[in-house]
Amino acid sequence: MSNRIYNILFHTHTISGIFISLALYVIFFAGSFSFFRDEINSWERNEPLAAGWKLEEMDFDRVLDSLKTKDSLINRDITFNQYYNEQRLSLNISPPKNNKPKESGRRRRGTFKYLNTQDLNTYDYKSSYSIGEFLYRLHFFAQLNFFGRSGYLLAGIVAFFFLFAVVTGVLVHWKKIISNFFMFRPKASVKNLWTDAHTALGILGLPYQFIFALTGVYLIVGLTIMSPAIVKFIYEDSTEKAYDDFGFNSPEYEFSRKAMSNEFSVNSFLYETKKKWPEFEIRSTEIFNYGDQNMHIEFKGKANFDTKFASAGSITYKVATGEVVSEKNPFKEVSYLDGARAVIQRLHFGDFGGIAVKLIYFILGIVTCFVIISGVMIWLVARDKKSVSPAKRKFNAWLVWFYLAGCLSMYPVTAFTFLMVKLGLQDPGMERVSFIFQTYFWSWLLLTLIFTFLKNNALTNKWTLILGGAIGLMVPIANGLVTGNWLWISWSNGYKDILLIDAFWLLSSIGTLIIGLKTSLQKPVPAKAGKMVPA
Repeated sequence: MSNRIYNILFHTHTISGIFISLALYVIFFAGSFSFFRDEINSWERNEPLAAGWKLEEMDFDRVLDSLKTKDSLINRDITFNQYYNEQRLSLNISPPKNNKPKESGRRRRGTFKYLNTQDLNTYDYKSSYSIGEFLYRLHFFAQLNFFGRSGYLLAGIVAFFFLFAVVTGVLVHWKKIISNFFMFRPKASVKNLWTDAHTALGILGLPYQFIFALTGVYLIVGLTIMSPAIVKFIYEDSTEKAYDDFGFNSPEYEFSRKAMSNEFSVNSFLYETKKKWPEFEIRSTEIFNYGDQNMHIEFKGKANFDTKFASAGSITYKVATGEVVSEKNPFKEVSYLDGARAVIQRLHFGDFGGIAVKLIYFILGIVTCFVIISGVMIWLVARDKKSVSPAKRKFNAWLVWFYLAGCLSMYPVTAFTFLMVKLGLQDPGMERVSFIFQTYFWSWLLLTLIFTFLKNNALTNKWTLILGGAIGLMVPIANGLVTGNWLWISWSNGYKDILLIDAFWLLSSIGTLIIGLKTSLQKPVPAKAGKMVPA
């Protein structure tokens, strides 16, 4: 590689990294917690995953009987989807198919709810909102969707530049990628210290970072940003045709307007499916034309990851005759589109290896956060020279003060929000969305401003660790006081999901408290003197 190409790659790597650094840190920090979205929701709602929480274990006949007491289900399509491993699943009920349009030309809207598989209580989106959902959506900036898909657009841009930064970083360090990995000079200059840490940890997490850069571009850019353009220009504004080609649309079954003449049981078709494919994980059940003579039931899902890593399958029955009208075997027939989509989603969400894979993903996500911070500190130290004008050095200093304050404050802010959610959201009538938004964003803004104006990166690092550790220690205590599920009780009852969250905050808080208390502070040098204290 010539010096000119090397310099071009080096500078583009640096510029792309600095440009997205703060947003990328938020994505990885919030995304790391999102791996435990299901466990966080179980902990927050005090709804542990006991026997019967899975869709395939649910008593459909009992659930449908319960729903019929609240509203008629006749001539409707009913869909149960279990996207996450939690007691609540999503329930969609279409309007009656014999419903005539009103004078305005509009039909009645369908119903969307969350259904608890244990007690059959239903919730709307706002009453079911949680800190787990908030952090999951924060990692692709869904909260910024004030104007269309502005949040998704920002996340897509960041994902694209991150992929670019990963590729250029590999090319820049290619010749010395092995030797630099084993190089660590803690007693050398500050720049060398940050450079060694950045390179070593960057190489260690390289496969992880590349996977998330690539899958992030696909999931954000491909599905949420490019999809409207694809529909408009390739499919000539025909959303239905695009959804058919990509396999998103459900099949259509004609409404016969004749009531079902014989008794039927959804459970019997469920048992038949599980008998046919014992290793089939049912994630969606759709009932077409409920109570009509042309009623159909479709079960969708995938093979257990122990059996097949990437798969997608479905089976559809005609209820009147009991015959199978369509079948996609998840253990044999996996199309290129289904396989590619399944691989990308499994790699991105880490749902193929249980808690162990989630913990590994979480640790690598936090390592990536450190890689991002170290890259910014390299940028600052490299520009803190006498050859740089005082005005530029002061601007760089303020920029990094703000950057580190915003990034490092996320730890105590997240711990504080967990604590407040457990203490302040026990009343089911409370407005959950605004409570979580205000708690998180106002405390984040406050800490960011405080640490920015303290103008000391080392102090910011030390006190965010101490604050996060101190508040985090109160999280399992608050859970025990409010719900009675102390760590030893969760252990004895087998509430692994609730135990995991309490144990996480206990262990991580103790660790960060020890690190924070042992971190020494140096006396900061004023920005005008041109020498900043690194974190």
